[in-house]
Amino acid sequence: MNIGQIFKLFLAVAAVWPSGVVATEPADRISGEYASDAGPGRRERRCPELGALPRTIATGDRGPFHVQGIAVDLKRGHIYFSFTTQLLKFDLQGRLIGSVDGLTGHLGCLTMNPDDGRVYGSLEYKDDAIGQGIRSKLTERDAAEVEASDRTGFYVAIFDVDRITRPGMDAERDRVMTTVYIGEAVADYRAQVTDGGSVREHRFGCSGIDGVTFGPLMGTRRGNLLYVAYGIYGDTLRHDNDYQVLLAYDTKDWHRYEAPLSQENLHRSGPPAPAGKYFVRTGNTRYGVQNLAYDPASGNFYMAVYRGSKSCYPNYSLFVVDGSAAPRREPLIGTDGPVMGEVLSLLPAGKEENGIRGWDFPWGTTGLCPLGGGYFYISHEARSEHGEQSSTVHLYEWTGDEQTPFRAVE
Repeated sequence: MNIGQIFKLFLAVAAVWPSGVVATEPADRISGEYASDAGPGRRERRCPELGALPRTIATGDRGPFHVQGIAVDLKRGHIYFSFTTQLLKFDLQGRLIGSVDGLTGHLGCLTMNPDDGRVYGSLEYKDDAIGQGIRSKLTERDAAEVEASDRTGFYVAIFDVDRITRPGMDAERDRVMTTVYIGEAVADYRAQVTDGGSVREHRFGCSGIDGVTFGPLMGTRRGNLLYVAYGIYGDTLRHDNDYQVLLAYDTKDWHRYEAPLSQENLHRSGPPAPAGKYFVRTGNTRYGVQNLAYDPASGNFYMAVYRGSKSCYPNYSLFVVDGSAAPRREPLIGTDGPVMGEVLSLLPAGKEENGIRGWDFPWGTTGLCPLGGGYFYISHEARSEHGEQSSTVHLYEWTGDEQTPFRAVE
């Protein structure tokens, strides 16, 4: 082969060789977060440019309801906050761009779908202590509308964030939000079960839904499913509420279910069943998974919770599901009768007591968002002496250390 032929062969190989590949770079160093800096239809795998990331982002005072969750779009330079009855859109310098107001339910954890660039959040309407607390702080008009309606419905709210361009937008009139009904969670919430020989309300202690995130099929790196975590009542007298429950949905065909939500007449448009239902034995927690986040840098699922009160458990505030471990089909502990479930494994790291692994960390229940490369934005909630709620997001790096699982980035 002469020099000319070798040169032509080189050009042919270069034309088909993937651009940007660095063969010597370990995979865990180039992994990124599914939704934070990914545009629609792609998943960004680069580590974020730390020099460009603000170490803190503050919302300022935002009224009587506390922050529930955050979602970050590094590509467009936006961060989204859920403040229970409103969604706020900021730039990364902390300037308010727009908001969606007028929700009369409980808007919880947020996540961004890398396949369509929209923000998804859990949205509850119910008549328990949480629902009553929300109604007590609503305006008279909004409270009257809720009183006149069927007050039980669990939804995934989907926000077309490109349409959120000014403060004070209305969730119904401005057509920036659609919803999908999560019937599986409602069925468990309304069910009566036998627990220790006594009849109790709410299968698995289901109090609703809260944590949401997009991630692959459990035990793999394939696919893009929406995971929806149950809220779990912190009842210390029952035995069937010691698992976190995660529902998995393939949202590719959800356009057929999406509908505007009339808060005066809650719809029931949603998939008949989830694609998967998983259980994580953590011991009981107070209202279940507050924030759920998949981190492609590690391939694991992070769960921030309010500590439980059962003395037989370590009652950690942070758990990590081992995303590489396939689910195990086994009997669920604490249930009356042979109830089988797909059980997930906790990551074999952190503290350990009675076979349960986890960490003690004071933040994350009001916002936890992986950014790529092991970095996270985590919400620190605050309440002023006048009752005004706020959030300041801080930049952290995951260490996995038993005592200090996250390190603040200076």
